Amino acid sequence: MARRIEIVDTIRRQYRRYNAVGTQHTVRLLPPEDNSDPVGHFIASVNALFEYVLQDVIDSDMVGITIHNQVNPNDKPIGITFRRKDQLSGDVVWSVFEEVSQSNAIFNAFDTLVVTVHSVTMPAGFGRGIKDKGRLLSVMAQLKRSIVEVKAEENCLAHGIIIAIAKLENDANYKAYRQGRKIRPVVQSLLQETGIDLTRGEGSPNLTGSKNTFGTIG
Repeated sequence: MARRIEIVDTIRRQYRRYNAVGTQHTVRLLPPEDNSDPVGHFIASVNALFEYVLQDVIDSDMVGITIHNQVNPNDKPIGITFRRKDQLSGDVVWSVFEEVSQSNAIFNAFDTLVVTVHSVTMPAGFGRGIKDKGRLLSVMAQLKRSIVEVKAEENCLAHGIIIAIAKLENDANYKAYRQGRKIRPVVQSLLQETGIDLTRGEGSPNLTGSKNTFGTIG
């Protein structure tokens, strides 16, 4: 397989305070061995360049890239704004190359190029050493008094409405309702008196009727 890029120099700096790394690559895209397909060779060379400079970056890292011509400082630099590595598609790269090549009077990709990559590792979880994306609803319901988990097998929305009303009106049965006690007869009474069917929940035409009946809670 023909060589497509030459690595002239690499300088790496780490910014521990910001959980970031900056790497400056001085490279050259090598010309094709023959002129049978120069465009295809250029595209493959650029793809090889990006694969090389991003090889140590994981998909969830935020990445920003700048490329400028070391030989001709008058060339407009190529800049790709910060985004996740997995969102750095070929279409994004080539759209930036196209804009820059059109705005420069002379753009020689086979000059010596300086490619600067800044990557920021995004934190995950609730603290250092804990790789967790979130807590279960059942856990949060125990930790946060403002979160109520309704475990009814049917008419969950109606149960939620009764519990919310009981909370607002300081009903003595509020705690019992939260625990699933004494609430079933109240739910049935609510449905019978209003004639509203809440079995399908959000999206049901009857939900509009429930809003008109109870107004806005909050």
